[in-house]
Amino acid sequence: MTNDNDSHLLLRAFCDELARCGVAGAVTSPGSRSTPLVAALTADGGFPVYSQIDERSAAFFALGLAKATGRPAVLACTSGTAAANYLPAVIEAYEARVPLIICTSDRPPELRDVGAGQTIDQIKLYGDNVLSFTEVGVDQLNARTSRWIRSLACRAIWTSLGQRRGPVHLNFPFREPLLPPSPLSEPTPFEVGRDDGRPWTARVDSFGDAVVAVDMLAPIVAAAPKGVIVAGRVEGALNGPRLAAAVAAFSAASGWPVLADPLSGARAGVHSIAHYDALLRAAPLALSAQPTAVLRFGDMPTSKPLRTWLEALGAVQVVIDPEMVWQDPAAGVDLSLNAQPAAVLKLLAAKCTIGDPSWAAGWQQADAFANEAIDEVLGNALTEPAISRQLGGQLPDDATLVVASSMPIRDVESFFPNRSRPLRVLANRGANGIDGTIATSYGVAAASDGPTVLLIGDVAFAHDIGSLLSARRLAAPLTIVLIDNAGGGIFDFLEVSEHERFYEQHVLTPTGLDVAGTATAFGLHLLEVTTLDEFAAALAYGLNSDGTQLLHVRTDRALNVALHAELWTAVAAALAR
Repeated sequence: MTNDNDSHLLLRAFCDELARCGVAGAVTSPGSRSTPLVAALTADGGFPVYSQIDERSAAFFALGLAKATGRPAVLACTSGTAAANYLPAVIEAYEARVPLIICTSDRPPELRDVGAGQTIDQIKLYGDNVLSFTEVGVDQLNARTSRWIRSLACRAIWTSLGQRRGPVHLNFPFREPLLPPSPLSEPTPFEVGRDDGRPWTARVDSFGDAVVAVDMLAPIVAAAPKGVIVAGRVEGALNGPRLAAAVAAFSAASGWPVLADPLSGARAGVHSIAHYDALLRAAPLALSAQPTAVLRFGDMPTSKPLRTWLEALGAVQVVIDPEMVWQDPAAGVDLSLNAQPAAVLKLLAAKCTIGDPSWAAGWQQADAFANEAIDEVLGNALTEPAISRQLGGQLPDDATLVVASSMPIRDVESFFPNRSRPLRVLANRGANGIDGTIATSYGVAAASDGPTVLLIGDVAFAHDIGSLLSARRLAAPLTIVLIDNAGGGIFDFLEVSEHERFYEQHVLTPTGLDVAGTATAFGLHLLEVTTLDEFAAALAYGLNSDGTQLLHVRTDRALNVALHAELWTAVAAALAR
C-alpha cells in the first residue's frame, strides 16, 4: 500500500533540489490535479512562487523570469488542456534556448482513455520542442526513490542549462488524495539532501576544458587517500592507448586501484584489479567500508556486484562525462564534469601524491588471491569461465574481441586475466540486446587490421543467423567461438528458472540448431572442440586463417551454475586466509 505521505514527501524533496540548484522561481495556475505540486512548491520558501490566471500567460511570464535571470524557471499546471496552453511559450523557449522546467500534472494511467474528465494524452505533449521528457511516478517512498527524485530534479536543471539551453518536460500523474496529510510526517534520514545545501548532483560544463575539470577534481582527490577508479565502456576515439596510459598514470600517482570493465580499454597493468567482480561477490562489506571517493568514466559497468557496491557506498562519486550523458541509475553521483577522461587524468596525475600506499597494495593482494583461487578451481577443464579466461590470455594485442550480451560479456568481465596491455573488447551494450551480434562482428572484422574473434552463445547465434551470409560475401576473416549450452544459460542463474511450467519453452528457449548443417549452409569452417587444449589450438588456427572459423563448444548449463558458485566460494575462502 502507498502511504499518503509518500508522494508529498517525494515532491518536497524534488522542490528542495530545485531550490538548491538555484531556480529563478516557479509559476502556477489554478487547478485541482496540480495541488500536490503547488503544495510542495510553496512549502519551504526556497524560491519565489508566482500565480497567473491562465497557463498561456503563466508560461510567457516564466519565460521572462528565465530570460532576466539566466536561470531556469519552473511551471506547474493542472491536467488536460491547461498543459496544452503552454505550447507557444515552450516553442519560443526551445527556439530561443531559454531554460524552463515544465511540470504538468496528469491523471494516473487507470484514468486515461476511459472518459475521465480533464484528461488528454500528455505523453511527449510538446514533441521535439523540449530537450527531454520524463513521466514521473511518485507513489512509493524509500531510499532509492528519494535519491532518484533528487537526482531527477538536478538532471532537469542541468539539461535545461546544457550546451544547448531550453525547456524540459516532466509529467506527474497524481492519485487522490491530492492534499498532503496534516501534519506531513517528518522526513527520515535517507530523505534528506546533501550537506551544506548543495545539490544532490552538481554538473559543471567545462566545455571540454580539462584544466577546469582538474581544478574541480584536485581537492577531492587530495582529500581522499583511499579512492577507486571505475572505468566503464568507452566507444570510438575516446578509447585507446592514450586513455589506458592516462588511467595508469593517475592510478600510479594517486595509489587508487582501477576497476575497469573490459569494454573500457583501460583494463591492464599492475594497478588494474582484474577480478573485482569476484572480490565484490565474496567480500563486499569488507571492501565497501573503505573507499572515500570514486572517480568514474564511461558507461555503468556490466558487473552487478560492482554496481550494487557503488550504490551502497557513502563515498563522494564523480563522473567525467564528455558526452553529457546521465550515467547514474542509482542516483549516487555527486559531481558530473564535461571533459575528456584521458586529458583530465593525465593532468590530474601531475597533481597527485599517494596518500596511503597500503590501500592499493591491499586490493592488489586480494586480486592475486582471487586469481589463484579461480585458476585452481578451473584447472584444465573446458568450461564457460575457462573459455573467457583462455581468450583473455591467448589473444594477441592487435586482436579485437567482440562479445555477445547476456552470459558471455559477464564471464569476460569476471574471468579475464590481467594483461600488460589492454585488449580491444567490443560489445553492443548500448541497449544490452543480442540483436545483430554476428553482423556487428563482421563489420568489425572488415575494418580491423588484426584478427577478430566473436564470443557468442547459441541463442544469440541463432537470433542473427542470417548475418552468416557475410562469410561468403565479404571474405573478412572472423573466428566465432560458439558456446552451445542448449538455451539462454544466463536464465539458469535467475529465480525464473524455478518455474518449470513455462521456463524451458518460453524463457530458456533451446534452439535445437544443427550447427554442422549451419556451417555447411553458410560456408563456415567448423572445428568441434571438446577439451581446453583443443580450444587453444583451434583458436590459434582461427587467428591465422582466412574466412570464417566456427569453434563449436558444447557446455552443460547445470554444471555451469554450480561452477560459478564454487568459484565465488573459493575466492571468499582465499580472502579469508
